[in-house]
Amino acid sequence: MLKNILYFWESLIYPWLSAHGIKIGFILAGILVMDYLAHRLVSKLIKQYTNYSYKSRDGQAREKRQNTLEGVFISTLHIIIWLVGVFMILSETGVDTTPLLAGVGVAGIAFGFGGQYLIRDIIAGFFIIMEDQYRNGDVVNIAGIGGLVEDINLRRTVLRDLDGIEHHIPNGEIKTTSNMTKFWSRAHINIGVAYKEKIDTVIEVLNRLGKEMAEDPKWKNDIIKPIQVLGVDDFADSAVVVKVLGDTKPIRQWDVMREFRRRVKNEFDKLGIEIPYPHRVVINEK
Repeated sequence: MLKNILYFWESLIYPWLSAHGIKIGFILAGILVMDYLAHRLVSKLIKQYTNYSYKSRDGQAREKRQNTLEGVFISTLHIIIWLVGVFMILSETGVDTTPLLAGVGVAGIAFGFGGQYLIRDIIAGFFIIMEDQYRNGDVVNIAGIGGLVEDINLRRTVLRDLDGIEHHIPNGEIKTTSNMTKFWSRAHINIGVAYKEKIDTVIEVLNRLGKEMAEDPKWKNDIIKPIQVLGVDDFADSAVVVKVLGDTKPIRQWDVMREFRRRVKNEFDKLGIEIPYPHRVVINEK
């Protein structure tokens, strides 16, 4: 048994390894080195690009853009490097790669006829990424679905909605993009008060609450522009509607609005300002 193993090693395996094994090892090492260098080079170039193009933006915006570009370009280069390496290894092992390349050409023709949707997705994804329509970590509404962008590549975008549902959307399906967290966000609230209330007093209270919140150490880093009254927005059936606006750091508007509503309710209760609600009167005729 041992003699057969030694014979098999000396007559077949060792000569093959001597002739091809070392070259394949060098090819694999070259693939790993190229992959590593490409990763480092692309990361460095993208960092320089984002630092230049986003120099007027905060660090969070630059980081989002950098992570998005790195994820797309590095994964693409990774696939290309390994495909080239696999073909070189197959060629070294004696496999004729000409039929494979011809098959790739035939597949490309078939792809041209049957892969229109995939091509459309890739082209759309390219423009989405290069135009910086949204990045990983943004909250967007696309293709009728709203959620947090968890991942984006040339073919599809992955969103996670508020219920925790993960949505995979082909980029070619995206016609309109609404980005709610790009560079800055807006706190936008309509507040209704009873018709009997003095509107100037209500406006003064709301502006004071917005200023106090912007000066609060817990919230001031989230607020770019304090929440303040824009004006009387509507005379509704049972309320005078006052519109308030403020600017916040990206994705922080919802937390800021929830806190502002809490403060408004507490302050209105303390001052006796009524937040009306519809009343129904039931007349029982006998």
